[in-house]
Amino acid sequence: MAAEEDGRTARKRRQILEAALPVFLRNGYVGASMDEVAALAAVSKQTVYKHFTDKEQLFTSIIMDTTGQVEGLAKMITAALEDSDDLEKDLGELARQFLARIMSPDVLRLRRLVIAEADRFPDLGRTWYAQGFERSLKTMTTAFEKLTERGLLRADDPALAAEHFVGLLLWIPVNKVMFSGIGEHYTQADLERLAEAGVAVFLRAYANPGSA
Repeated sequence: MAAEEDGRTARKRRQILEAALPVFLRNGYVGASMDEVAALAAVSKQTVYKHFTDKEQLFTSIIMDTTGQVEGLAKMITAALEDSDDLEKDLGELARQFLARIMSPDVLRLRRLVIAEADRFPDLGRTWYAQGFERSLKTMTTAFEKLTERGLLRADDPALAAEHFVGLLLWIPVNKVMFSGIGEHYTQADLERLAEAGVAVFLRAYANPGSA
């Protein structure tokens, strides 16, 4: 019976979180209404407060619940590069997947929301960054270090090489969307072009000529 009750509680909590996310994404922290969250979740306002003591706790729970959307980047990197013997092909595939994930509307909106509330919730912003993007950079650094040891790359500073790779892919499109709005549209062809060009420039700088 206790297990059944725990299951109902978990489902209700999930129901509230899923309803609250678009409210916060659309209205920001200050503009988000607990009444609207309750209405979208089809529960009473009292039920919302039963699971979350206040708006701040609900917001924090939402952001932490979404870290999985960026955590998956680390696994993507490992899968693409662990046993690579064709860097141009495998880096190109990784670049396309990376851009597709980061440039998805949901991730862009989350990024904007976390940045907008960073002064109010600095620890939350740091945690979201650490569990997603920082972890991805560390994973990529390890991958580039191993590729250097195998003689495929020439990266004296694998961590800097990882930052260069990500910067070549993301600096222009992410900043453009952050300033212009999520409606700023990048087509699949645009992302393919960015991926191809980014990998080409990266390999000119870091590919080991002796590995060809």
